This record gives sequence, C-alpha cells and structure tokens, in this order.
Amino acid sequence: MTWHVAEDDLRAYGRGELEPPLLWSADTHLTACAECRSRLAEVTEPVALDLGWARLDAELDAPRPGLCERLLVRCGVADHTARLLAATPVLRRSWLLALVFVLAATVLMVHAAGSLALFLALAPLLPLAAVALSYGPVLDPTYEMAVVAPLHGFRLLMLRTVAVLSGSLVLNGVATLALPEYGLRALAWLLPALALTTTGLALTPRLGPVLAPALVGGVWVGVLAVARALHHGTLAPFTLLGQLAAALVAAAAGWLLVRLRDRFDTTSTHAPFRTYGSAV
Repeated sequence: MTWHVAEDDLRAYGRGELEPPLLWSADTHLTACAECRSRLAEVTEPVALDLGWARLDAELDAPRPGLCERLLVRCGVADHTARLLAATPVLRRSWLLALVFVLAATVLMVHAAGSLALFLALAPLLPLAAVALSYGPVLDPTYEMAVVAPLHGFRLLMLRTVAVLSGSLVLNGVATLALPEYGLRALAWLLPALALTTTGLALTPRLGPVLAPALVGGVWVGVLAVARALHHGTLAPFTLLGQLAAALVAAAAGWLLVRLRDRFDTTSTHAPFRTYGSAV
C-alpha cells in the first residue's frame, strides 16, 4: 500500500474533528492498514481514547427503544416521558392479550346466556384494574425510575392513566361492537368505568395504589349484587338514573383528584410517588 493517512489527519481523526470526505477515506484506509492504526494509537491522547471507548460502551449498552416508545417520541413526547409510558406494566403484550381473552370469553358468554348483564358488570372493572396495576412500588417494576424522573407525580399519574385507559377503552369498545343486537345498551359500561377509575385514583393518596382500586371494585360488586337482588330486570347502575349517578360520581371524584394532586408527591407509606422525585 503506497498511500497512508497524513499525521495531521490522524490527529484530527483521533480528536473526532476530521471532516468528510477525508473522514470517509481515513475510515476505509484504517480498516486495512495496520501501520496507520499503529500510528493512530501513537498520536492519539490516552484520555481522548479512553473517552471514545467509554462512549462506544455506553452506546452499545444503551437499551434500544421499542415500537411504542419510538412512536411516542415521533409524536413529540419527550424521551424520558416516552420511556416511562412505554414501561407501563399493563401496556405490555401479556396484559393486553389477557384483556383480549377476558373480553372475548365474556362476549361469548353473553351470546350463550342471552343476557348483557355479565358484560356490563365486568367491563367497568377492567380499566380500573389496568390503572391499579400501573403504579406503586409493589406492582410497577419501573417505580424507582418513576420517582426520580423530572416529572410531577400527578402529571406522571395522568400520563399513564390516559395511556392505560386508551388501550383498555379501545378493547372494551371493540368488544361492544361484537354485541350489535343490544344497541346503545352495550355502551352502558362507559360512565361506570370512568366513575370507578376516577374514584380509585382519587382515593390512591389516602389508601395506596392497591387498596384504593380494590376497595372501589369491591363496592362496585356489592352495588351490583344489591341491585340484582332488588330488581330482576335491568340492573339499576345501567338505567338512566344509574348513568346519571355514575356521571356525578366521576365528576366529584375528578374534582377531588385535582384537589389532592400535590399529595402524589408527599412522603407516605401509601403514596405511589415520593418527594425525592423532582417536580417540574
């Protein structure tokens, strides 16, 4: 080989300052020329070389963003926010497949029994369970990353809630479309679902991210049991009066949730986020 990279170009290459097209030529030449690689090692400062290896190791070890994270970033979501959202446990494939299975089995049972009551009773619980599984040190494997994220706890709560509810409500809506013979009655689960989820979130600062939705779900099951015992026809929560009551509960719980938004950053054994997470 008669041509070698000039010493000044080697020094610039070692400092990362060599510009194309010389950079491209030097890259191609160095892969085939042991003499120039040896000269490069001699003229490159050890500190700069160590920094270069450190950057290479960091780049190789950096986790590759998944499809969901890349889509969120492309939509304008900040990198750290997209990672926290993509790491939400119930947005993973296993949970979504389980949700699809439960809804499909429920729809089949509704068709077999000829009654919509089972679907209407179960559908509001699924978004509540999805939100409950998204927060707190017990259920969220990314809890430590969440508490040190540059996000207000309430803001992160709302971001994850919107993401989780979007997936759950879409799947519930698809299941509703599989019951066309019931018309608009098949949508009677929507307001109770919002009421249950909002109430569970509003109680979270006081009772914690596990006990609060569990208590709300238990109350819902109790209300349905009482309504079933008192009425043999349409369950009371799915009548016009029941829908109005669900809307009022959702509005009241939403107001309470906003009032208690700062509680999601206070240090407490029940709170899902703590004060050592910075807020912006």
